[in-house]
Amino acid sequence: MDQVIIFAHQNYSALDSFFISNKIQKVFLVHTKSFLNFKISKYFASLKEKLGIDIVSFTNFHPNPDYDSVVEGEKLFRETNCDCIIAVGGGSSIDVAKCIKLYMGLDNNKLFFEQVPIPNDIKLIVAPTTAGTGSEATRYAVIYYKGEKQSITHDTCIPSEVIFDSAFLHTLPDYQRKSTMLDALCHSLEAYWSVNSTAESKTFSEKAINIILENLDSYLRNEEKGNYNMLMAANLAGKAINITQTTAGHAMCYKLTSMYGIAHGHAAALCVNKLWPFMVNNTQKSNDARGKEYLDNMFSQLAQIMGCKSVKEATVKFSSILQKLNIEIPNVKNVDDFDMLKISVNPVRIKNNPIKLTEEDINILYHQILRNKN
Repeated sequence: MDQVIIFAHQNYSALDSFFISNKIQKVFLVHTKSFLNFKISKYFASLKEKLGIDIVSFTNFHPNPDYDSVVEGEKLFRETNCDCIIAVGGGSSIDVAKCIKLYMGLDNNKLFFEQVPIPNDIKLIVAPTTAGTGSEATRYAVIYYKGEKQSITHDTCIPSEVIFDSAFLHTLPDYQRKSTMLDALCHSLEAYWSVNSTAESKTFSEKAINIILENLDSYLRNEEKGNYNMLMAANLAGKAINITQTTAGHAMCYKLTSMYGIAHGHAAALCVNKLWPFMVNNTQKSNDARGKEYLDNMFSQLAQIMGCKSVKEATVKFSSILQKLNIEIPNVKNVDDFDMLKISVNPVRIKNNPIKLTEEDINILYHQILRNKN
């Protein structure tokens, strides 16, 4: 079933229609404290008087949410007999909401993530407050159990409806605005060249790339048109990644984020910036069953999507975007960092990469990604 987009026009009248048509009486609202800074908070506060709808708020979770928070949320949802789940926020709010829906009806005497989910028809609506992760369009979520990351994957946790509200982006700090957009762009590129790409995923990627490039300046100026279109691009990129998963660009960026204190999208873009030209120069090392000729053609097609006449021009254009955004390249702190970085790469995501990468290749790339003061 296709995901339904609800636009936040005319004081959320489309959301009113959704509640009425689905006979919603009680909403389970997952959000952080920042929710109160948005206009939509007043909308939900008025629902009881306007439509007779009760709101049950759930806020007891933190960034990188833990398993116990999800258990508490699932219990509260059941005990309050809510009709649907709505998450307003970034990745943490959306991941918590996804897991609450996913774990509904399971045995609470056992670890939820070790059980097979039971599909349910609970409506899950999410309102992303940044344009980047595409989490609202994917089957993926992350929670932590006793400090260990648990990657959750299941089709039934894909939200059925998404609320697009450009007002969420009006107060984004400049750095977050840039880095989240770069995350969406990297998702689009990696999905396009992934070994798991399909005609459908490529269509999503192409649309997302075109929207990002066409609306970049408007988005950076914080205009409503640019903001709305960037929300759409991030959603399309999320749909592409939902099919293909990410590749080496993302696999290599996670440790950079934690070691150098930079945003996820920032780190991903730095990695893609060096990975892309490396791959186009090494298509003879194809990791894609479709072979070297397919990869050469694919990279040419990707260049055309980027509005470029050659593959090299496309990689240069990506670099020029980073320069335009004034994206900082960190200085390596310690020569031993390279050893830590190269062993941090997730081998599963490397398997999705179209070019085979050895540990030495990864080491070379990290030396190009960071400024080496030595």
